[in-house]
Amino acid sequence: MFLTAMQVALGGAMGAVTRYLVGVGVLRAFGPQPMPLGVLLINITGSLLMGMLVTFLGLKELTHWNAFLATGILGGYTTFSSFSLETWTLIERGDLGLAAAYVVLSVAVSLIALIAGVHLMRWGMA
Repeated sequence: MFLTAMQVALGGAMGAVTRYLVGVGVLRAFGPQPMPLGVLLINITGSLLMGMLVTFLGLKELTHWNAFLATGILGGYTTFSSFSLETWTLIERGDLGLAAAYVVLSVAVSLIALIAGVHLMRWGMA
């Protein structure tokens, strides 16, 4: 368990640094934009890579690399890839209603939680 946690930690650090560098690169290439292009690119590429990775690891019977590569590196790069994978897993199982609820709840409740956090902190620091 400790070794697996260390694999996740190392991969997470690598993914987070990659996310930062991609974000900086996009900002330098395109300048400030109304839409956060760096985050959009990271979410899309992370989801693409997650789909490719879990399929490859499963087909090659290398799932012991999941902790380092999928949870660690890609999880550090973007948790949106994990969200996309979980949603797809629900869809593949035929749980379309549950998948839709997961998407709506994840996005809507997360946004509501963020707004609540902003207001709570503004109120608490006033």
